[in-house]
Amino acid sequence: MRSRETVPLPAGFGIAFDADTQFVGSDVLFGGSPPRLMRLNASGVRALEELRDRPVASTDSGRLARRLTDAGLAHPRPLAMPQPAGVTVVIPVRDRAGGLDRCLSALGTCYPVIVVDDGSLDPAAVVRVCESHGAQLHRRAVPGGPGPARNDGLAEVTTPLVAFLDSDCVTGPGWIGELAAHFADPMVGAVAPRVRPLAGQNAAGRYLDARAPVDLGPREARVAPLTRLAYVPTAALLARCSAIVGGGFDPGLRYGEDVDLIWRMIAAGWRVRYDPAAEVRHVEPERWAAVLARRLRYGKSAAPLARRHPGLVPPLIVQAWPAAAAASLLAGRPLTALAAYSAGTGQLVRLLRGWGVPARGVLRPMAGSVRQAWLGAGQWSIQYALPGIAAGLVWPGGRTRRARFGRRLALASLLAGPPAAAWLRSRPRLDPVRFTLGYLADEAAYGAGVYRGAVTERLAAPLLPRLAWRPLPKASTADPTTPRKDT
Repeated sequence: MRSRETVPLPAGFGIAFDADTQFVGSDVLFGGSPPRLMRLNASGVRALEELRDRPVASTDSGRLARRLTDAGLAHPRPLAMPQPAGVTVVIPVRDRAGGLDRCLSALGTCYPVIVVDDGSLDPAAVVRVCESHGAQLHRRAVPGGPGPARNDGLAEVTTPLVAFLDSDCVTGPGWIGELAAHFADPMVGAVAPRVRPLAGQNAAGRYLDARAPVDLGPREARVAPLTRLAYVPTAALLARCSAIVGGGFDPGLRYGEDVDLIWRMIAAGWRVRYDPAAEVRHVEPERWAAVLARRLRYGKSAAPLARRHPGLVPPLIVQAWPAAAAASLLAGRPLTALAAYSAGTGQLVRLLRGWGVPARGVLRPMAGSVRQAWLGAGQWSIQYALPGIAAGLVWPGGRTRRARFGRRLALASLLAGPPAAAWLRSRPRLDPVRFTLGYLADEAAYGAGVYRGAVTERLAAPLLPRLAWRPLPKASTADPTTPRKDT
């Protein structure tokens, strides 16, 4: 169990500020995930100036660097290190001898490999592949899923670090060396690379090339529940063996076992990083039926995770005033929307002034919050209310033609807004119409899985949006000589 007290980032580490971090004068920073204000006292300002010019060289700059990276305001830059020797690769597999052969061929022989056969129907094929690549084989007589298979492999690891890799990944050994430098920080428990899709050229493949569920994007991040990056998959993950708490993966979870493990590590005080500078390729399904079936299975994990981690699996978190403004616009009440927008802006201005921070430039962020509330409501509607939204589009009810048009326009915007925003952001090799249809089917399949899991668990939490009233966490003084307490 790691202490929650602030341990300085080690000497030699540098930091890079997140692209969204803003400086208000010389002593106030705004950004991170969730967004927050951080006020520096005099010693904090001096430590910040040290970090701008050089790596961590003092206890004060190390503590400030830790707080900045923990808040998502900055990201660590570890020193480069030679190829690590203390790493073992664990690969679970079941009935994918061909894929395993491709995975091992690409991985090479830089590191010892333990393959865990999770009850394959043709175990001899897996044996032949392992023998041809010099990989150690552990066989499970009865399939238990990837979590228990990884646990069996982990039990045989004797090195300080373990690299979990799925058999449908294709990668050389370079990603391990790129991520290993992070472990010079004794608080780092796991680091994940970017997992890029290896997809076909049909419509499903081109869709997945832009929206594969294992691809978490090009932005580095700290990993923590209720932040911009809440989890990382274990399709490819480098972890410190001593940080893998509770005996490893929960055998009671068929899906979502990687999310559960990461959250338990974080709860124990370990830091988990996502570093997209290292990349791994992941073979994606070729047919839409397989794509949607996988998304449904992923959705089934939400309720069991919510049972194990109460409060950490809301489908949507929206700020109250931006949500009220977006809802009013959808309802065709622009004056009410303007009043809600003004109330939210006024609340933010009062908070900033109360903290002694200039309130200039708040109109644009508030407008962005309204836009995010609308897009979030749209995605929630697609996932959990698509049949109702579709019925509302064709329902002829309404007192006037104008009222019917307004209702249909509002519902259509909820359906079209999120896929349009995703298409514009990623510019996939797929036309907008087919991308939108794929998006709707993809998200609806996930929502169906969430519903199924919620019924099984008798738990509504993963279906219910959460409303937040405070626009920002309370400002804090980042004193590099004392622990900071945020609210």
